[in-house]
Amino acid sequence: MEKKTVIITGGARGLGRAGAERFLKSGEWKAVLFDVNEEQLAKTAAELGEKYGAENVSWQKVDVTSGESVDAAVKQVVERNGSVDALVNNAGITRDAMLHKLEEKDWDMVLNVNLKGAFLCGKAVAPHMKAKKSGVIINTSSVVGVHGNIGQSNYAASKFGIIGLTKTWAKEMGKDGIRVNAVAPGFTMTEMLETVPEKVLTAVAEKTPVKRLGKPEDIANAYYFLAGEESSFITGHVLS
Repeated sequence: MEKKTVIITGGARGLGRAGAERFLKSGEWKAVLFDVNEEQLAKTAAELGEKYGAENVSWQKVDVTSGESVDAAVKQVVERNGSVDALVNNAGITRDAMLHKLEEKDWDMVLNVNLKGAFLCGKAVAPHMKAKKSGVIINTSSVVGVHGNIGQSNYAASKFGIIGLTKTWAKEMGKDGIRVNAVAPGFTMTEMLETVPEKVLTAVAEKTPVKRLGKPEDIANAYYFLAGEESSFITGHVLS
């Protein structure tokens, strides 16, 4: 059986890496990792390649805030793999500060990576998916994009914007056989939480119904489900 291809942005670590591993583990997908961190990207791809076959894992250094960088990378993927069957827009950063302390450069940086990056990647893959009348785009939002959060004006705005993109693209591209959904993780134990005090994480875990923080695998399973045939009638949805 010919394997499908998924592109995962921010694939060097965290949710991106976990997502790649979930797709690879199925034996039905090849994973292409996009990230700006070349050293970590190469290391992650090598480790996953050793585990799931080097022929199934590839990587490209990509700046998702640059249309030129994204377009060139997607073109290479199509030339090498023949198609792009799924895109996981996972790349994201934080630069937290209360509104009166939030600097313009940190606003611009977060919106550029989190929101503009998703826009550019979606725009780049859409023509290839339209040409074959099938494809899936999964955008990573956040519960912060749904409910807001103190000290995260830029992050909340970017992740709320992701929901807007998701619902709009689902309406635009459904007729072309393309489904678009979003996953909105809560606090999940990735490198992004390494600087958060333990007592804060414990308090957050206590507020969740299952009394624990999310694991990267929890989010990866959602990516995988939304990319598969089992979710073929789901589009425009935000899975919290």
